[in-house]
Amino acid sequence: MSKELLTRTEPAWLEAELGVDVVALADDVRLDDPAVGLLPAVEDGRLAHVVTTRSGARLEADAVVLAVGSAPVRPAGWEAARVLHSAADAAALRALVRPGLRLTVVGAGWIGAELAGVAAAAGAQVTVVEAGATPLERQFGPVVGAHVAPWYAAAGVRLVTGAAVVEVRPDGVLLADGTDVPADVVLAAIGARPATSWLDGAVPLDARGAVPVDATGAVEGVPGVWAVGDCATREHPHLGRVPGGHWSAALHDPEPTARAVLGLAPDADAPAHAPYVFSQQLGHDLALFGVPPQGAEVVLRGEPGTPGGWAAFYLDPGTAGTAADDGAARVRAVLLVDSARDVGAVRRAANRGALRVDLDVARDPGRRLRDALV
Repeated sequence: MSKELLTRTEPAWLEAELGVDVVALADDVRLDDPAVGLLPAVEDGRLAHVVTTRSGARLEADAVVLAVGSAPVRPAGWEAARVLHSAADAAALRALVRPGLRLTVVGAGWIGAELAGVAAAAGAQVTVVEAGATPLERQFGPVVGAHVAPWYAAAGVRLVTGAAVVEVRPDGVLLADGTDVPADVVLAAIGARPATSWLDGAVPLDARGAVPVDATGAVEGVPGVWAVGDCATREHPHLGRVPGGHWSAALHDPEPTARAVLGLAPDADAPAHAPYVFSQQLGHDLALFGVPPQGAEVVLRGEPGTPGGWAAFYLDPGTAGTAADDGAARVRAVLLVDSARDVGAVRRAANRGALRVDLDVARDPGRRLRDALV
């Protein structure tokens, strides 16, 4: 993880994490031979999908589960920039981070912020260049992003916002306004996209390149094919379409998919897990539940920039400005900052269904947040 680049120096192997030899569970394991083609087909009333691998192998399947993950975005011409996506990327970057290193990070999102804090704490001279007006603007919106911006200077990181990068070189980057930012290492941290280009029309893809699926992971219009994880956009009963790539998707989405593949009925008692992302960046702990809608009204709890934690509630755009008879408003996402004590209560409430919050109680940091969760 980027937040533990220098403290967790070995990969977390599934066998150790799960306590199970996952390779032994499979009948046939093909390593270093990725899929390069999928031909969904129905023959004589039965499913007969064919997966082709890089070596030329053709595997016929009744069921196909796409769990192909994502790939970091590195625009053409940015070959001199490093990325942080794989264990090999982490090892290479870890070997470079040292006191005095001039590191320029392009992008002030999750990865850029986490890595900037880690490198600065190790003595590197870090500059973060962000095209948006604030850090994490796409994830949090400009209101909350503006409260995050002061963290950079406090952590010894130079932040440049509203700056588009037009050239990446081994010794730095050139901004659209003509400013040259010198560097010993340039890291591109401008996001990741589903690794689905090889599917080439075999399944539907949305504008992000993800595979749209229902609540079980089934691909719409393609019987016998499912998708899970970073490569999927899954239907959530309360939040609509939710992109993969968050912690709860990795942990919980495979179970209903496995049940569907085996022909088992859905577990009626299983909660609809809300998306959950956690981060440690620039000396702060963040936990995000749900998906903040673009342009949503934001209600704050506590005072950002002062000692103590704070929170941001993103109101449902369809119900903003209104409240039910009990005074509660529907909330699409909750961001907790340095508020570890509230994580459990918010997570349980978000997993129960549509999240509703008594905003009068929520605004008052002298009252327990759990009492605001209706």
